[in-house]
Amino acid sequence: MTAKEETRVILTKADLIKQFQDCGVAKGQTISAHTSLKNLGFVVGGAETMIRSLLDLIGEEGTLMMPSQTWKNLDPSTGVHWEEPVEWWPIIRDHWPAFDKEITPSIGMGAVAEMLRTWPGAKRSNHPARSIAALGKYAEYLTEEHDLSHIFGENSPIDKLYKLDGHVLLIGVGYEKNTSLHLAETRANFPTKQFTNESSAVMVDGNRQWVTYNTQAVDDEDFIRLGNEYDKEQNIRIHKVGNADVRFMKVRPLIDWTVEWMEKNRQ
Repeated sequence: MTAKEETRVILTKADLIKQFQDCGVAKGQTISAHTSLKNLGFVVGGAETMIRSLLDLIGEEGTLMMPSQTWKNLDPSTGVHWEEPVEWWPIIRDHWPAFDKEITPSIGMGAVAEMLRTWPGAKRSNHPARSIAALGKYAEYLTEEHDLSHIFGENSPIDKLYKLDGHVLLIGVGYEKNTSLHLAETRANFPTKQFTNESSAVMVDGNRQWVTYNTQAVDDEDFIRLGNEYDKEQNIRIHKVGNADVRFMKVRPLIDWTVEWMEKNRQ
């Protein structure tokens, strides 16, 4: 038996419930979760079991939120279609399907987030590139009126999570996947802040249109560094669920701290 085989773990729904409970997940919480299923081990039932375990823990008064982004519905010049030749870009712009929150699959968000998007009763915000999916008590509130330009700022799903005094749950992923930190970017004042025009295919009055909107350019290159500092300064406990490192934290102190950090460190 190899060392890799010796360290493999198998996790049932009951195992996940117990271990997430030990992390602090509880009834009535509003949680934004980012998940790497493969890093936990072998979860019996995969993404479905993961979602069921979290829903059981937060109960009917809780809300579970995950990214359902469709970032390839952006202009090819931004690099999202890096594998395609430049001469194809006009065709992509003219024919990429308009975002449909009921149909358009998420891209690169993982099996768990994609399953939550399709879960009975789940809601999804209407941003053509940066949507989120949510299920539970505050799902409609979190997903309604996701403005094209205010992707992560005022009245965005992340801003509403902050207003609800919600939590962030990082399962087998680090701060580089923590989209809530983009809210801090919109609130912080730093000299390198920039705005940019983005374009996406959307439906307008029943017709597909290629729409351009101005929004803040976000940057996650320092998220790992700031996350490491936050862990140390705030004594953030790193839990284990199966083989995965798990962080479970309140979003308000995280965002408030990050705003100060960015104003000090981003030049």
